[in-house]
Amino acid sequence: MSKFSDLGTALHSGEKSFNIVGQSKIWYAISAVVLVVSAVLPFTLHNGFNFGIEFRGGSEFTITGGATKGADLARTAVAADLPNVEVSVSTVGTDSVLVQTPQLSDTKSELVRKDLASAYGVDSSAVSSSFIGASWGSDVTGKAINGLLWFLGLAAILMALYFRTIKMSIAAMAALLHDLLITAGIYGSFGFEVTPAAVIGFLTILGYSLYDTVVVFDKVRETTFEVEHSTTATFAERVNLAVNQTLVRSINTTIVAVLPVASILFIGAYIFGAGTLRDISLALFIGMLVGTYSTNFIAAPFYAQLRSGESKYRKAAEKVAASR
Repeated sequence: MSKFSDLGTALHSGEKSFNIVGQSKIWYAISAVVLVVSAVLPFTLHNGFNFGIEFRGGSEFTITGGATKGADLARTAVAADLPNVEVSVSTVGTDSVLVQTPQLSDTKSELVRKDLASAYGVDSSAVSSSFIGASWGSDVTGKAINGLLWFLGLAAILMALYFRTIKMSIAAMAALLHDLLITAGIYGSFGFEVTPAAVIGFLTILGYSLYDTVVVFDKVRETTFEVEHSTTATFAERVNLAVNQTLVRSINTTIVAVLPVASILFIGAYIFGAGTLRDISLALFIGMLVGTYSTNFIAAPFYAQLRSGESKYRKAAEKVAASR
């Protein structure tokens, strides 16, 4: 641990430095590959994203006290009433089984409910049923998309005002979209349902990524102040210094944030079988790791690239090159 602390001190003082900004093409290439893989895998492994019943609509049955008898009984019982119909069966908590089907009529729903009770040997009152209409699901989808667009729009405006440059805002938004696409792709690759809890997780990691980006960009603004008058370092080199000075902090913050999320993912999902905890914690776990990467290896280098071409920084870079 002391060696890691010593590394942080060396990076902050400039005694040691990783050429992160100077090797931006490598990071862009890595991100491009991961983005392509994230976009392809859900459709290769699972025929696309597995949207939850809240988005697609359908009927839902909960069998209390049926978990010990397994999920096959539910599939067999439903198949007898609904042949050739895709059914989703999962364990909820420690003693319940959740069955989801396309939306059924009241008559069919009651028939399935009674057959599930019979298959599991429980009283019919132990099997509850509900349904979500397709229109309600589309409304949820629309509001989720609107929420995302509002978040990105307001975040872009606030960052542009705070840092007094639209280019920092552009770099930050590029990193946020990078995080969202990769997180969604990896999440979909696991075949987990895209539920409202997962959407909450996606929006939360965008906020986390934005916080990390603001911390790094604050240091960038500090190190690049009046750098156009410097004869010892270029704009890109000062941005690289800022990234190095905040790198250990970003890693430490991520470790502290990811550990409890990993605990929730393991304990909540795989021990207690809580689907909502699994959905939100998986999205958070992936997104936090991706967000830390994008802040330091995508947002900062991209910002340096956007501004290094400005005439004042280009002329300053020429003076630095001449002095060397």
